[in-house]
Amino acid sequence: MKQEEAIVEEQEIKSEQGTDVQTLRRKLDLLLRTACLLMASNADCARIMRNLHRCEAYLGLPHEYIHIYLNFNIVMVNLSDETHSFSKYQRIDSHCVDFTIISKVSKVLWTAIREDWSLDRYEAELTALKNAKKNYTPWMIAIAAGFACGGFCVQFGCDWPAFFYASFAAILGFRLKMFLSKLHWNGYVGIAISAFFATLLAWLTTFLSINPTVASQVPDFMHSDTPFHPLMACTLFIVPGVPLINFVTDMVGNYVQVGITRALITLMMIIAMSFGIVFAIQICGIDNFVKDLSMTPHNTFVNYAIAAAVSAMGFATIFNAPKRIMPVLAIMGIIAVCIRNFVNLGPSNGNIGLDQGIIIGSFVGSCVASLIATQSQHWHHVPHQVIAIPAVIPMIPGVMMYRALFGFIQMDGVIGELTVAFNWAIKASLVILFIALGVAIPNIFMRRLIQPKRKMKLLKLVEERHRRHNDMVDLKKL
Repeated sequence: MKQEEAIVEEQEIKSEQGTDVQTLRRKLDLLLRTACLLMASNADCARIMRNLHRCEAYLGLPHEYIHIYLNFNIVMVNLSDETHSFSKYQRIDSHCVDFTIISKVSKVLWTAIREDWSLDRYEAELTALKNAKKNYTPWMIAIAAGFACGGFCVQFGCDWPAFFYASFAAILGFRLKMFLSKLHWNGYVGIAISAFFATLLAWLTTFLSINPTVASQVPDFMHSDTPFHPLMACTLFIVPGVPLINFVTDMVGNYVQVGITRALITLMMIIAMSFGIVFAIQICGIDNFVKDLSMTPHNTFVNYAIAAAVSAMGFATIFNAPKRIMPVLAIMGIIAVCIRNFVNLGPSNGNIGLDQGIIIGSFVGSCVASLIATQSQHWHHVPHQVIAIPAVIPMIPGVMMYRALFGFIQMDGVIGELTVAFNWAIKASLVILFIALGVAIPNIFMRRLIQPKRKMKLLKLVEERHRRHNDMVDLKKL
């Protein structure tokens, strides 16, 4: 009799242990799914880790025993002590910038902690986020991307007819890119083809202004005095602004492996875009028109303000930013560009400003935008990058990039040609790098100042929750 009771008791203990282990594995799975959802949405590693620390606290997983490995294509979580070890990992097959998901994951975690959600409720929310529809239809995204490129064109000095020509070419080019992606073509091949198509369309629009026969048949309002400017802007919807800035943020934050991966992806996208542009330039026999373009902004302040606002909102649409934040992004784009111009320009080029050059100007403009975003993210309840990244993208140095590109493809063996091409390439790279640094550095330092307060708030909420339920995972009891 005693032996039978002992067997029953042993079976009950094993059953309880099995249930505990099953719950533990489920919690690790939820932690892993949270990480993969953020990585697939192109969140930077520091943000991913902050959200995972909150998720650990909500799930009752002891932070000192949790080990998380982040890679661009795979994430692994492990819970282990001296005698136990539980691991789970998952591959991430596709990446797409999605600011709405990044914003909502943080909100969901804070709400789960405050309201003490069940695991079922949290799992349902994660599933809903993963399967959520985009805020914008494909044509809405394409049109917004096209007008964003038109805004770039104005930044480079074009008139308003050229703005619409650049937008037209970019809209159809971006729509082609989306169509090829839907057909599961290789991403880099799709970028090259769409860049070629958009450049070809932009070149065809030049005939409306420069070809006497065609120009005489179109109304005067369709004539542009800057017919070649759309060629510089029509493919900039491909510019990988988020991976580029995340690369710098990850490298500065010591997430080197992921940062290098993002940098290589950025480089591959730029090479694919350049290949499509070069192919179109060679087929169409386009001459090096950018060598005569002035690097000094010569549009009115109002034009630049409108163009910056349009570009910021257009790229935010590509990144699936929340609709409610669009007016804020428009204002932030104006602030970033105007500060860049004020620091960049000065008496040497007949303007009012500090005359510090485009590299310093771009850095200061992005720093100011990043500082404002760091503070205003708490007002608007969105992450820093949702505000900062669309605001600084209008500062991309398209004229420099095109001068470098033409310099490389039109070398004839003349002494100094390679030096000139590399000079423009290095200048363009430095401007882009300093834009990324300007976004990343203020956020990192400001985060260190406000992180202790938020951490104490989180720990207090978690302490209250575990005091009520006493459900902190204890590996020693397994």
